[in-house]
Amino acid sequence: MHGGDEVVAAPGGPPQQLDWKFSQVFGERTAGEEVQEVDIISAIEFDKTGDHLATGDRGGRVVLFERTDTKDHGVSRRDLERMDYPISRHPEFRYKTEFQSHEPEFDYLKSLEIEEKINKIRWCQTANGVLSLLSTNDKTIKFWKVQEKKVKKISDMNLDPSKAVGNGSVASSSSPKPCLANGSSFDGSYDNLSNDFSPPPGGLPSLRLPVVVTSQETNLLARCRRVYGHAHDYHINSISNNSDGETFISADDLRINLWNLEISSQSFNIVDVKPANMEDLTEVITSAEFHPTHCNMLAYSSSKGSIRLIDLRQSALCDSHAKLFEEPEAPGSRSFFTEIIASITDIKFSKDGRYILSRDYMTLKLWDINMDSGPVATFQVHEYLRPKLCDLYENDSIFDKFECCLSGDGLRVATGSYSNLFRVFGCAPGSTESATLEASKNPMRRQVQTPTRPSRSLSSITRVVRRGSETPGVDANGNSFDFTTKLLHLAWHPTENLIACAAANSLYMYYA
Repeated sequence: MHGGDEVVAAPGGPPQQLDWKFSQVFGERTAGEEVQEVDIISAIEFDKTGDHLATGDRGGRVVLFERTDTKDHGVSRRDLERMDYPISRHPEFRYKTEFQSHEPEFDYLKSLEIEEKINKIRWCQTANGVLSLLSTNDKTIKFWKVQEKKVKKISDMNLDPSKAVGNGSVASSSSPKPCLANGSSFDGSYDNLSNDFSPPPGGLPSLRLPVVVTSQETNLLARCRRVYGHAHDYHINSISNNSDGETFISADDLRINLWNLEISSQSFNIVDVKPANMEDLTEVITSAEFHPTHCNMLAYSSSKGSIRLIDLRQSALCDSHAKLFEEPEAPGSRSFFTEIIASITDIKFSKDGRYILSRDYMTLKLWDINMDSGPVATFQVHEYLRPKLCDLYENDSIFDKFECCLSGDGLRVATGSYSNLFRVFGCAPGSTESATLEASKNPMRRQVQTPTRPSRSLSSITRVVRRGSETPGVDANGNSFDFTTKLLHLAWHPTENLIACAAANSLYMYYA
């Protein structure tokens, strides 16, 4: 591990608990500042190297950050080694650029407004220093390339702009620019020419054609290379790159499509769960992801709490799954909320592809793809909210879609909760690590006491939710919780213990 404080595990034992520290915040709100809806972050993603981070927001913008601590800024390694003070080497990022990825649209055929909100961002392979990424809203996926371009300037003009006006007057800014045959107009020095300009006595000594020269200045340029549209009747909830570097999938409620990055005009439908009669619909697709190393395998989750692993080599339309992962319902535990809270909102493969992490409303579950009898570990995220399920249903919070993530070494998992809290659990054999952090400059300010050992069986849900027996809005540790401040989106750095998470319009980073 390269981050801040190195954690040394006891021989043969689980790794020690990490000590999380605040690293950075971008877009921090001042006290009482109102958050604009369009500024709320809706997607976070590190690239494979961890040197770049992308966020998308509800206003359709994508903001890129780049890592700065790996650059020595001109100081040689030998000089760094001679310094007698420890150097903080935890990942640090800086703002790089931003661009407008999606605009609000209107589907005239269906009389439907299409939001510009970015649902997912996925990085593609980087080549020749060009950053590539996919971004999607509800209907349209776009392939972006971001690269540095050297600024080109026109030099060697015949006229000095300061002496360009013959009679001393300055040309009006409203005067028309001379136009070329193709409709484009001159820029630069020609803007200052007056219509009544007369050449100097004796004429111009020589006619020099303007020359375009490349300066040392660079600009970051984002270009939309391809638009993959008109392939989904329902809202896109997932996109995922294939390890072959050539294809990707997009998933909506009822279908998963396979695309080639080079071809935007067509896609192949590989999963279709739409019944002949929509009244027979019992579950929908909630999330989908390619296996990190096997290009023929992908997994998708459903609103019934199951995960299906499919193999593209079996058939063109993957109606049958290779494996089904689901946890049998505990006898006598069924209630009105059982199916709602069982719905999986996010799945992620571990880096080696051996495990799948899933998030439902109340828990995180870790599945071994070689064992479909049940999860190998279950982590209670906010068990103290179970008596509040009725209130959560009434204010629609029970339908919130929380994301989850795994550390690069596969030893820990993380997910968000309410009151801008997020949870980190150790998932190594024998680990009892469990931490609750708040997305603020003091992440350890709020500590919720929870059972240290991860429980494999979920406690039953009481059929009747009694009101008034507990103080409303107070968790098991006496802290108040706020359903309006929810931490839905977070990402773990691929090689270091660094978590980036979104609290409304603010991006917080923590390292250990």
